[in-house]
Amino acid sequence: MEDRDLNQELKRYFGFDTFKGEQETIIRNVLAGKDTFVLMPTGGGKSLCYQLPALLMPGTAIVISPLIALMKNQVDAIRMVCEDDGVAHFLNSSLTRQDVDRVKGDVLGGRTKLLYVAPESLNKAENVAFFKSIDISFYAVDEAHCISEWGHDFRPEYRKIRQMITQIGQHAVIALTATATDKVKADILKTLGMTGVSVFKSSFNRPNLYYEVRPKTKDVEKDIVKFVRQRSGKSGIIYCLSRKRVEELAEFLQVNKVSARAYHAGMEAAQRSQTQDDFLMERVDVIVATVAFGMGIDKPDVRYVIHYDIPKSLEGYYQETGRAGRDGGEGYCLAFYTQKDLKKLEKFMEGKPVSEQEIGRQLLQETAGYAESSVCRRKTLLHYFGERYDRGNCGMCDNCDRKHTYVEVSRDLVKVLRVILETKQRFRIEHIVDVLIGRSTEDVMMQNHNHLKVFGLGGDNPPRYWNTLIRQAVVFDYVLKEVENYGVLKLTPKGEDFMRNPTEFHMAEMRDFCDDDDEPVVTPTALDSTLAGMLRDLRRSVARRNDVPPYVVFQDVSIEAMATYYPITQEELLNIPGVGEGKAKRYGKEFCDLIARYCEEEEIVRPDNQRVRTLINKSVGKVTIIQKIDRKLALDDIARAMSISLDELLAEIETIVQSGVKLNIDYYLEEFMDVEDIDEVYEYFRESETGDLDEAMKEWGDAYSEQEIRLVRIKFLSEMAN
Repeated sequence: MEDRDLNQELKRYFGFDTFKGEQETIIRNVLAGKDTFVLMPTGGGKSLCYQLPALLMPGTAIVISPLIALMKNQVDAIRMVCEDDGVAHFLNSSLTRQDVDRVKGDVLGGRTKLLYVAPESLNKAENVAFFKSIDISFYAVDEAHCISEWGHDFRPEYRKIRQMITQIGQHAVIALTATATDKVKADILKTLGMTGVSVFKSSFNRPNLYYEVRPKTKDVEKDIVKFVRQRSGKSGIIYCLSRKRVEELAEFLQVNKVSARAYHAGMEAAQRSQTQDDFLMERVDVIVATVAFGMGIDKPDVRYVIHYDIPKSLEGYYQETGRAGRDGGEGYCLAFYTQKDLKKLEKFMEGKPVSEQEIGRQLLQETAGYAESSVCRRKTLLHYFGERYDRGNCGMCDNCDRKHTYVEVSRDLVKVLRVILETKQRFRIEHIVDVLIGRSTEDVMMQNHNHLKVFGLGGDNPPRYWNTLIRQAVVFDYVLKEVENYGVLKLTPKGEDFMRNPTEFHMAEMRDFCDDDDEPVVTPTALDSTLAGMLRDLRRSVARRNDVPPYVVFQDVSIEAMATYYPITQEELLNIPGVGEGKAKRYGKEFCDLIARYCEEEEIVRPDNQRVRTLINKSVGKVTIIQKIDRKLALDDIARAMSISLDELLAEIETIVQSGVKLNIDYYLEEFMDVEDIDEVYEYFRESETGDLDEAMKEWGDAYSEQEIRLVRIKFLSEMAN
């Protein structure tokens, strides 16, 4: 096919005038029937490398893909560029028997050019028989890193692909992935039996992505809310490792008026599909998800990716961050890191085979090294994937933007190189550091390394110092870390030369990521008693005007928070405890205006970060309670369903109505109290100055139970305050 013809086909199907990078060369390789390996970053256009050849070649391309959501997304995309919906199908466990028959009919009828299958579907006997009966153009193995135990999404079923291809019938194979080290690439090629393969490797550098790692503190949820609010209306993905954390964080964002939705594999398939569609159609801004979300999601304008938990590997981190800025526009990659999370991940590995644990720990150490490093993040990341980045400052990461303290450490680097040599270049970083500081561990003594002349050579510096130095020596190519040998350290030719002729070497001091338990306690801003008095005076005035007790307008806890954080807009007022949208709209303007005038007159410097709303209780869902009351479910039934006592439920309902949400509990209250009795207690709270429950109990003695009084008080607050 002439150059002009291939470009015409590109324009005809996909609307592009020119190919990107090596796409055209790759496509010609596939059209020629040659085995092809493609290593191309997310957003580089991998899918087109097998989609266009499939549309042009006779027969059907079998595309092996790991996720149902990914298959659906790819099939929808192909159907959008072709007139016939039968051009692409998927075959997986989500289909009914009738659906399967329709798919097979389209394939046998020659309509289908791409058939997406899961590796599990490839192994089924009935499918094998079907595949043998059709004309196959080639096999495409998407997300090929799933083949390798060193890959971040290892799937044992992927190991059987070559066996199934041999059984079905030999045809050319194209394997594609966005993330693979040399070790993973070699593993993929060996497992798929791809000898004499053409390898195409694009640069891993995504120049439009900004990388930042922050210490993960107790206020991480609040940090995320502030970050997201600054990018209001922009699309973002937040990754968490556990489903529970996904749901909690999504609810936290929703309470703080962020358009967010949870997504994880434990949800119903229809709900996951709807969430994915809502994100693509921009009906929701933020997806909080496990790594089950995002693979193959073709949304080019994701503006940020946040990692609430540090990923298990740099491959996983790279692929997930790669979902930001695929259109070449803004892409911010923010990760939160604490060593405590690392320990949790290591604990999860317990019980797995020893070799798998070794691989997992090695991958975790690489991630930790990246997070704790003070070296340019782009340089560190590209080095991990075997690519050099020679610029001194990328200008697009937190480390390059930060001022560092540099120390001249050429003598200490020589010490490191000497210890690696003296121990025969057969040990990992932990062992080398133990020898350097003179720590007689079991392994050190077993190797008799405690008798070496270099034992204790670096005892004047702590282990953390040597870890930092070794990691930077690896990045700057003085030391080689052999990933396939679980991180064994060896000298490079550059390192050998440095030992003979030492020159200056400056090390950037590594950042400190302390565990949560070691964090200093930050006390909030002190209460401004003068402002608090002025706000109470205003509250009394507003209460008289509305003929309600002062506590109905705002409670003391809200007044004190206002006098601490100085909110001057309705949005900031919503961050004050006990203030919901109803109260903010009804009473907020006067209070905000007063605070603004006070700050100007007294030259008050307000806090940079206004408070973030917290969830009522992480174990009790505010939204769930409101929905159940709207459906007029009995309160004791709601409490039982939520595994809490009725008293605990009433406390939650009190918090809800005090914040400004209106709830109608008449249906429940009138079941066991006469209307006259309700009115009598209601009038008491109308006349009360404080609305205090204990005072009400003293007033009514044995006439009403505490529960009855609390329920009437809830009714009063809901109706009068909101």
